[in-house]
Amino acid sequence: MNTPENRRQSVELADIFGRYGQDYLSSHRLCKDQRRSFQAITNCRTQALGGHIERCDGCRYERHAYNSCRNRHCPKCQYKRQQEWAEKLSAHLPAGGYYHLVFTVPSVLHKLFYINQKVCYGLLFKSAAQALKQVGDNPEFLGARTGSVAVLHTWGQALTYHPHVHMIVPAGGLSQDQTEWVRAGKKFFLPVRALSKIYRAIFCKQLEQYIEQKQVNRPNDTDDFVSFKKKLYEKDWNVYLKRARGGANAVVQYLARYTHRVAISNSRLLSMENGKVEFYWKDYRKNGGRQVMALDATEFIQRFLMHVLPNGFYKVRYYGILSSVNGEKLAIVRYLTDPFGTGPTKISIEGKDIKKGNKAAPLSLCPKCKKGRMVVIKPTLIKQSPP
Repeated sequence: MNTPENRRQSVELADIFGRYGQDYLSSHRLCKDQRRSFQAITNCRTQALGGHIERCDGCRYERHAYNSCRNRHCPKCQYKRQQEWAEKLSAHLPAGGYYHLVFTVPSVLHKLFYINQKVCYGLLFKSAAQALKQVGDNPEFLGARTGSVAVLHTWGQALTYHPHVHMIVPAGGLSQDQTEWVRAGKKFFLPVRALSKIYRAIFCKQLEQYIEQKQVNRPNDTDDFVSFKKKLYEKDWNVYLKRARGGANAVVQYLARYTHRVAISNSRLLSMENGKVEFYWKDYRKNGGRQVMALDATEFIQRFLMHVLPNGFYKVRYYGILSSVNGEKLAIVRYLTDPFGTGPTKISIEGKDIKKGNKAAPLSLCPKCKKGRMVVIKPTLIKQSPP
């Protein structure tokens, strides 16, 4: 069987939109953000967006190329942004170990989240960050000021709706008097049970306030809030925690896989035939074993578009000592964790496949001489396929 690693990509998301998009649009209404993303992905790197001419600064080889849509939900437009973000973050994070945390919400909240996306996604970020701060500040646990880089995802492997936040957190914190770095134990960071309960309490309290202030609309089929809140407290609010491998630079490359990931990458798509779309997915109930799923094309498009974020919503956020507003504290942390300035240093990961950790040709490397860089020299209207 061909795998995503060794097969040549023959199906892309844009192809599915192009073939089955009109069938979907004939029976579904899109919001403004979904319509914008749908059109951008369909037109990405096609004649519809025009093109440009690139020239090698070494051998002077020239080539024509179509323009990218640059939409943040397009699977073809995220790699370069991923590189740039990772390079910037690598010079920002303090040295030392890190932990990976995931904050989820119970499925009973999914409908509420979907009809109030901007507010509820923001509340998810805020509640997770406040819970982390509260537990970290507690002298019975870490007793220090910590921080995080947080990334929102809204999907599961099967494109189902599953809002959750990934966090990368330093394995320690800044002491209250800002004179030392308090290191977490190798086998213990923060108590997950306590963290999940505090996270649930903070979320429910703030959700109640939002509903009272009419900032959140409840679905018509939900109970009164007292009954609804009781259901929320009956559910387990899972918080996942594990130590991230490697130091800060390794964490940057690890986190970069999450920051600019879209609901499904082109490499997971297998085929589109007879109104069906087949793709790979991992079933974590079966130890993450890879499975093949087939969906009606309209259902596939519907599931993908569920994960289009509201325009202007920031899916990557920084909290605590890693926040830009705490620049002075971050400078202290960087000194305390690395007083001799030995690392981490700003790294360039251009030319590296972040997901697989394998070497790949840099995006701007000349395909002819393999030495020079391809530089855009002028835009052009392309009336035929690039050579």
